[in-house]
Amino acid sequence: MTKAPVLSFPPRRPRGIPPLRKGVYILPNLFTSAGLFAGFYSIICTLRGDLHLAAIMILVAQFCDVMDGRIARLTRTSSSFGVQYDSLADLVAFGVAPGILVWRWALEPWGRWGWLAATVYVTCGALRLARFNVQAGSVERRHFIGLPTPAAADVVAATVLIYFYFGGQGAANKMLVMPLLIMGLAALMVSEVRYFSFKEFQLHHRHPFPVLLGVLCLVVLTIAEPELMLFVVATSYALSGPLGATLRFLARRRRARRPPSAAPGDSSDADAGPTRPVRLA
Repeated sequence: MTKAPVLSFPPRRPRGIPPLRKGVYILPNLFTSAGLFAGFYSIICTLRGDLHLAAIMILVAQFCDVMDGRIARLTRTSSSFGVQYDSLADLVAFGVAPGILVWRWALEPWGRWGWLAATVYVTCGALRLARFNVQAGSVERRHFIGLPTPAAADVVAATVLIYFYFGGQGAANKMLVMPLLIMGLAALMVSEVRYFSFKEFQLHHRHPFPVLLGVLCLVVLTIAEPELMLFVVATSYALSGPLGATLRFLARRRRARRPPSAAPGDSSDADAGPTRPVRLA
């Protein structure tokens, strides 16, 4: 007896996963790789004890992260590979690198509680990046949901830089403040607080004249006092989300307490009929 031929079918690709093309875009992925290198070098600087340079390398990785997204949008070279690669690089540069930096700088004297706090920060950063990848096609472009991981890393790096800017004094203060700061940043990353994304702000488009003046003032102040301005900008952006959420909550409470306005022609006097004139004696 002859055996029936066995029919073989090609394996099915899971739904929702686009096929991998035969090539990748070079220019945006080069900037992503540069950000990954900067983040890894920040870890090396932390292990060597050069915390100032480690914080600077996190900011360099932030610049590369901004550039790869801008270049991908301007040249229309966005791809699924680039999105996944960017998230992996961000986890190293803005999750692991600042976590190790803040542990070595301020949390190491806490012992087990110190590295656990740094681990919570890294874990929340990874969760934030994973949620961003899942929600990338379903959320609006004007806002982020939760504090972006690069912005949280900027706060850590700017805090280290401002510490050395003022002479590196106050070791006891940083041991008390940084655990609260790092846990607050971790909570903001996985929260539902909205942050402005600046993705629709295009420098090559027309803007009102005061916008140009504001950008020039910001550039001049940054050149004059870079550490101070980086700290102010980073912390202001991190606080803008909770502040905006609080203002929106108060506005909703005020509208809920406001009595509904009566519709025209629907007053109680209209149902009572025409009023008679009063005769004066």
